Amino acid sequence: MAFSDGYDNLWGPQHQTLSQDRMALTLLMDRTSGSGFKSKRSYRNGYFGVSIKVQPGYTAGVNTAFYLSNNELYPGRHDEIDMELLGTVPGEPYTLQTNVYVRGTGDGARLVGREMRFHLWFDPAADFHHYAILWNPDQIVFLVDDVPIRRYAAASAPFFPDRQMWAYGSIWDASDWATDGGRYRADYSYQPFLAGFRGFRTAGCEAAAPAQCRPVPASPAGAGLSVQQRDAMRWAQQTSMVYYYCQDYTKDRSLYPECSLAS
Repeated sequence: MAFSDGYDNLWGPQHQTLSQDRMALTLLMDRTSGSGFKSKRSYRNGYFGVSIKVQPGYTAGVNTAFYLSNNELYPGRHDEIDMELLGTVPGEPYTLQTNVYVRGTGDGARLVGREMRFHLWFDPAADFHHYAILWNPDQIVFLVDDVPIRRYAAASAPFFPDRQMWAYGSIWDASDWATDGGRYRADYSYQPFLAGFRGFRTAGCEAAAPAQCRPVPASPAGAGLSVQQRDAMRWAQQTSMVYYYCQDYTKDRSLYPECSLAS
């Protein structure tokens, strides 16, 4: 879809440039502001994807995100599904962080993230690559160039998002935590920081859709992942995953009961 068919500016309009054909958007961050956009409609499930290219060089502290959220509808008690490209310093790779927050577990003192991070098998600053979230009643699948990299299943999760959400994209200063836990921060002598978005793809059941609206299937076989997809996900995690919250024993394990079921 064209950007303006599915999305509106949310903040920082002076830092957005829409291509002449309305199919691509560039977001800019400098010391005055970042920028963000939001889907025109909310959904109760669906496939949400976009191709993104980030900036090379010193980008520490810069967060380029594509995510689902209902924070504006449920402040202090919101749900969120994140894909975030975390900036870096020269010589070190970008980090793709995926995360799931449910019913306020990402709000304030109740911060309970379910992060899985990757150093991808390509340089996300060299070209556009497609990042997508498939959110259905039974699972969330994160995909990069159609490769499933993570599956968050409702059956094994004590918390699962089931309320309407909107899709968002943004670029913003996350210096406090984004790069090596905040060790490296945004350096505005390198500004402006740019992120390109194109290839917007959305399909799913809008919040007001009739009950018979069927979720987008995860695979050609229908429910669940195919054998090929499971093999691809295993490969992605074995070769590219650098952090998984269930393997972080500094966390309070009582907050993550699903980790006792994780292999």
